Amino acid sequence: MAGASRGIGLTIAQGLAGAGACVTLASRSRETLEARARELTEQGLQARALVMDVADPDSVAAAAAGIDAPDILVNVAGTNVRRRFEEYTREEYDRIFTTNLHGLVALTQKVGAKMIQRGKGGKVINIGSLTTLLAYPYVSVYAMTKGALGQLTRALAAEWARYDIQVNCIAPGFILTDLVRDLMLREDMLAWLRANQANPRLGTPEDVAPLAVFLAGRGSDYITGQIIPVDGGFTTTSMWPYEPE
Repeated sequence: MAGASRGIGLTIAQGLAGAGACVTLASRSRETLEARARELTEQGLQARALVMDVADPDSVAAAAAGIDAPDILVNVAGTNVRRRFEEYTREEYDRIFTTNLHGLVALTQKVGAKMIQRGKGGKVINIGSLTTLLAYPYVSVYAMTKGALGQLTRALAAEWARYDIQVNCIAPGFILTDLVRDLMLREDMLAWLRANQANPRLGTPEDVAPLAVFLAGRGSDYITGQIIPVDGGFTTTSMWPYEPE
């Protein structure tokens, strides 16, 4: 799992381990990873820590080489900078693309090749966002990376179907994580969400993880190439103040 030290990634890792998977938690923070892996093993579950910086090609290659026979890959790592498009710096642009897309592409290439060589099928689960499906102002570069991740999902679902590898993408809605905490806990944003979303509360990583666990299991063998929102109905419903008399 790329990006498994906290938030959605960690919660998915905990869910997968609880479902019986042998989980490799990967991110940059060795101390945090080892502590999280130890918590799982102390519960009698299978987990190990693997240090990987998704923005460093050498680190990605070394991490992929350390995985022997993968059958599930979950790509969670991501970062964002909210900015007017004309004000993004080249450094910000490169950092967002390297973390959210280029590193995950390299990891998926290498782990996917091992799945194909193994010859027993597999699951790839990408974590996109609402910007995989919709557009919002001031997150244009982030949206470009998440849109590309959605199209990669569909393309690989077609290309790797012959190997019995299913590729899907989860598009979380407004989930309370460190990436959006400063924005989404503002009262004006909470009021906007309550007025516009069918389920008016913020989501949590625990709302996302069960779908990832399902997509990683055999019950999802006939589901591939899908972008599935977990968003309280935001992308499919529209609220208004009218109430019948």
